[in-house]
Amino acid sequence: MRRVALGVWTAGFFAAAMAFGQTEITAFDGNGQISWDDPGGTGTHYAVQWSASGLSNWMSWQDAEATLAGLGATGTAAVPMFYRVVAQDPTYDPAETYTYYYKNLPLFDPLTPLSNDEMRITFMGSMIPLPVRKAQAEMSVFVEVGWSNDPSDVVYGGRAVDQFIFDMGAGVSANFAAAKVGYRRMDKVFINHLHGDHMSDLVHTYCFGPSADRKSPLFVWGSGPTGLESPAGSETYYDDGTSNFCAHLREALRWHSESFSFQNTAYSNYVPPTKESWGLPHDPVPVGNDATNDAYALVPIELDWTKVGGLAYSNPATGVKITHFPVIHARRGSMGYKVDWQTPDGTNLSMIYTSDTKPETNCIEQAKNGGQGVDVFIHEMVVPPEVWAYKNMGLDGPIEEGQPGYSNFVATVEGLTTVQNSSHTPQGAFGYILSQLISNNVQPRLTVATHFPVADDTVGSAFDSVKAHCPDVEMGRDIVWSFDLMVLRVFPDRIEQCRADVSDYAFNPPVQMPVGMLPPKYNDGAGKGDPYYQIDTNAAIPAVSGGVTNYRIDGY
Repeated sequence: MRRVALGVWTAGFFAAAMAFGQTEITAFDGNGQISWDDPGGTGTHYAVQWSASGLSNWMSWQDAEATLAGLGATGTAAVPMFYRVVAQDPTYDPAETYTYYYKNLPLFDPLTPLSNDEMRITFMGSMIPLPVRKAQAEMSVFVEVGWSNDPSDVVYGGRAVDQFIFDMGAGVSANFAAAKVGYRRMDKVFINHLHGDHMSDLVHTYCFGPSADRKSPLFVWGSGPTGLESPAGSETYYDDGTSNFCAHLREALRWHSESFSFQNTAYSNYVPPTKESWGLPHDPVPVGNDATNDAYALVPIELDWTKVGGLAYSNPATGVKITHFPVIHARRGSMGYKVDWQTPDGTNLSMIYTSDTKPETNCIEQAKNGGQGVDVFIHEMVVPPEVWAYKNMGLDGPIEEGQPGYSNFVATVEGLTTVQNSSHTPQGAFGYILSQLISNNVQPRLTVATHFPVADDTVGSAFDSVKAHCPDVEMGRDIVWSFDLMVLRVFPDRIEQCRADVSDYAFNPPVQMPVGMLPPKYNDGAGKGDPYYQIDTNAAIPAVSGGVTNYRIDGY
């Protein structure tokens, strides 16, 4: 360990640099008491030690690993005789660890019922696609509001008043399962744009929801066609909107849906929503030939992406309104979303999710929210092209001129710069956007950077870039970087940051079948599903043949 500061129990003062701020020892008062204030709220690298003489035999207070992080961002502790604060040599590679998430966020049981006045935001995915990381799936944000008790619900004890998924990127299905989010809670999906890292796990959700407890249609919101001539002068105009995407997805998955349709896929008392009941821009009509009450019905809700503040969803029964606005990313048609929810006591809670975008003004105007600001502002951020390049190349830093591979490195940086400048928000630009909200006195209660490869080194650099524009923002209090299974519990008077307490080996929650199921598509004529209709059993090995048991029919 390297020494930072030393003192005795009499009054004194010193400051020590922290990972995300300055830890200030505010007083040495009373009988060996030390008081501190850690604006960054991290305290990751510092420990309090004491000695009877102040010269040798230093002992850690509490234990050898006691840190200010373990004591809290502010507090008072007894420190016998002479004491010092030391900076601990990290026992981890800062490029491979995101300390804030593990050290600062308490574990949270995702099966905890919501409070009546709670908006809960869970990051099921948080990563840009290059590279794909084991620690971070691609983008998906799960939002729930309010709570309705139901003692008959053996898993949840009730359900959220309303819930939504924003994006459904690759790998997020595992996080939904780990967080015990069953398929019946995954019926409304809002896609920001049709890149694979924002919609690819929609395939899994669509395919397997009807086999579980989503016995109702899957609704997918997204943009209409771009209207672009592709490319200029070709006289080719693709139908690249959400409706056409859903129509082709439905047919691409026909083999799957038919093969599973010996199971029940609809219940008798389901009442499909209407344009009026959900405040939709058009009637909700399934693509293909599926019935409006069938779980394999895929229902696109196509939005006019050019509208700023266009209405996507408005449900008076739940108090939720979702609007959309254009952002700038890769191709016309990318959109951000704003969620407004009125709690039972009339308080409004709000969230913005921009998804991928070049710095633009629409998100700023939406985040002003009529001068009220929003509670949670979720905006994408990318690492600098140089960092992006050497990380993707498996290097620890940039290649210097004259070193092997330099020309390839430069070419990679140039390519990634083009991607950044057309489609993404650099660290400093993120800081500028936040500064515009701060200067207009509409700073969000919490700003979240997402779509970002988090680690101590990347987040530390990004935070420095943000602070260049917003010197007073504090890590943890004003801004955080998202991580898979980070949970934000948004209340009218506070926002609690947590991390979901899950198992990597968790199964889905138990399936809870709705009452009054209709006969499956492939049935025996008596309403019971027929799993043999679609297969050829000529080569099948029977469990019992000629009185001889080949294998146990109970599966063991």
